[in-house]
Amino acid sequence: MATTWWFGAALLAAAGVADAKQYDLPATPATVAWGHYDASAAPVLTVRSGDTVVVHTLLTNSPKGLEAAGLPADQVEPSLRAVFDGVPASARGPGGHILTGPIAVEGAEPGDTLEIRILKIDLAIPYAYNAFGPTTGFLTDDFPYRRIKIVPLDRRRMTGALAPGVEVPLHPFFGSIGVAPPAAFGRYDSTAPAIHGGNMDNRMLVAGTTLFLPVHAPGALLEVGDGHAAQGNGEVDITALETSLTGTLQLVLHKKGEGAAVEATYPRAETPDSYVAMGFDEDLSNAARKAVRNMINFLVAAKGMTRDDAYMLVSTAGDVDVTELVDRSKGVHVVLPKRVFTAH
Repeated sequence: MATTWWFGAALLAAAGVADAKQYDLPATPATVAWGHYDASAAPVLTVRSGDTVVVHTLLTNSPKGLEAAGLPADQVEPSLRAVFDGVPASARGPGGHILTGPIAVEGAEPGDTLEIRILKIDLAIPYAYNAFGPTTGFLTDDFPYRRIKIVPLDRRRMTGALAPGVEVPLHPFFGSIGVAPPAAFGRYDSTAPAIHGGNMDNRMLVAGTTLFLPVHAPGALLEVGDGHAAQGNGEVDITALETSLTGTLQLVLHKKGEGAAVEATYPRAETPDSYVAMGFDEDLSNAARKAVRNMINFLVAAKGMTRDDAYMLVSTAGDVDVTELVDRSKGVHVVLPKRVFTAH
């Protein structure tokens, strides 16, 4: 089966979307949302369905923090210094992620679905960091202290030198990519993923994957950040290889009623080979229940399966994986290979 983004591009062309534009969105004090998603936020960029945005993002750390970890001062990004100097305290929080956006999509309304085609993700800097602390991570009793390490990244070989004789393969993705939550959420902390997506930390959201998010506010208000050069499922010490990334994203709006294959009531994704359904909750078991139900609902609506058969299919061919264990709301995702569907 063709990848979602390729097939979708063909549909756009057939629908006559020939005037799609590409925008470049840098990370500046005027174009970032520091630590929150908010339905009342003013967009920093407005695009039309089918347009592409090259989004520049910043890692989640301070210049002082990076320098204290041993990074030479001249290697700190000027844009990171500008954001730390230029964003007032009143505009920060309650979370710590520096997110680029929000980006509004013309015509998006609650009940619609925003399709985000992740066309390309590039490393923006030649280093990352990993860190843990006494009150964060999964094993705080085992590691009741703070540690941070700067990790050099090799762009050519796509590896990170984590320790002597240890290289981590790089598969860059955005840890946080989401739309505004419902207005009742207020200024929502960027830490915990929820029905809007956000800090999902899903390592499957690499280039070539398509993400589907339900729209909860006019314009959708997409924000992107928390760049990861690599991460294991679970993200057990609370950080990945944290770095700055540049992503090329095509945004496609699906109005309510277009069809279950392109609609979402809860975050889900497609890779070239698999369907991915997500679930988030403070209780890991409840997160798993949400993810399994999310997949079942998709199979019933999009594939015409009975609920019983869909449940059986997830049990016999799906993989239930722990996305992350550390962001207050735990994450679980169900991966179902497309090859199980033999009818065309």
